[in-house]
Amino acid sequence: MISPVRRITALCAIGALGAALAACGTPQASTRIVNATAVPSPATVSRPPTLAPGPAGLTPVFEHGPRTAADKTVALTFDADMTADQGGRAAAGERFDNPELIAALRRLRVPATLFMTGRWVEEYPIQARSIGRDPLFEVANHSYSHHAFTEDCHGLPTMAPGRMRADLERAYRVFREAGVTDPMPYFRFPGGCYDSRALRRIGASGVTAVQWDVVSGDAFATDADDVVRQVLDGVRPGSVVVMHCTRSAAPVTERAVRKIVPTLRARGFRFVKVSELVGTTAATAAKGDGTYARRIPRG
Repeated sequence: MISPVRRITALCAIGALGAALAACGTPQASTRIVNATAVPSPATVSRPPTLAPGPAGLTPVFEHGPRTAADKTVALTFDADMTADQGGRAAAGERFDNPELIAALRRLRVPATLFMTGRWVEEYPIQARSIGRDPLFEVANHSYSHHAFTEDCHGLPTMAPGRMRADLERAYRVFREAGVTDPMPYFRFPGGCYDSRALRRIGASGVTAVQWDVVSGDAFATDADDVVRQVLDGVRPGSVVVMHCTRSAAPVTERAVRKIVPTLRARGFRFVKVSELVGTTAATAAKGDGTYARRIPRG
């Protein structure tokens, strides 16, 4: 769950760096810039599109798609959060799911990407399987435990560096056991917190780390209209919006989505999954010099 959060910057832009993007809160400046080759995914290849690793195997970080006014795409993403130690709260009746939100997305025919923790999937395997088998959605990895990959991450427990890759891969095993077929090779850091050490630790997993450029503010919000305004004010072509699929901690998300979707459609936006934005980014870069620029955080 992304609480009132600070921003962890990871800029993925085509060609050259743009301005720092809005994320989870207070920006934290990056300290160096590297180039890495983008890997387009040809239509004939079934593997989902990813970005190639950076220097020394650093996991690539994706934050938004191309800013193409002619094709105003936007990806709504939802974090299905449950921390490894929250089983007792779930047993006591706290709901970490949000079936009404999923039903609303289906009624509105909105493609979306859901970043699930392995612990959430263990708690709600039937819902996870239903979402994972629905062509409207794609399932991605939000770790197994929802423990932080850095220190000082919004109060989350901190994971030992040696456990990072194992935790990520454990989530994929839980997905398969629950019947979630073909989860995407995309990973969202718990709390959005990462540094270069974390990028190195999970590099061998072959995932692309997916951040965002629009924070919805739905975590712990009580006014749906505030969430609506924050999203509508922040969305640009190619945006990735971070929201949540957790009733107990994001109770107004479903109401906000029912207002956000028709408004953005009226503005000419087309809703897509993250995989489409990643694929477009890689293909666009390949037509140029074959690189994309991104910032690497301190650490």
